[in-house]
Amino acid sequence: MLIATNEWGQVVKLPSMRKIGMMLADLDQGDHLLLERQDESQEGNWYIQVLFRETNTYQLEYRDGVPAEHYQTQTVSQEKVLQALLDWVADKPAWREGFMWTNIGHWFTPAPEDGDDPTV
Repeated sequence: MLIATNEWGQVVKLPSMRKIGMMLADLDQGDHLLLERQDESQEGNWYIQVLFRETNTYQLEYRDGVPAEHYQTQTVSQEKVLQALLDWVADKPAWREGFMWTNIGHWFTPAPEDGDDPTV
């Protein structure tokens, strides 16, 4: 099931394309929008989210199941963000195109324990 959640805690189950566009357009600086696929038969977290930054840029992130597969990009184009969100929702394979993605998975995975460190 697709669920959209915004900064103010508004939750919309199975949002329409129009509703997603309205939620994106309503973002103020510092606000975010999260689109999440929830499927009990599938492990992990599958989502795309956007933060409208103080600098009038959009920070777009997505996670493909596991923390190591978490990516981020930025753009000034609300139109490009909307198209990426809608294509992600529609599961179109080319939704990532047009952006330079950076893997930020290391921010969300714990560092391996050092078995050779006697202070541990």
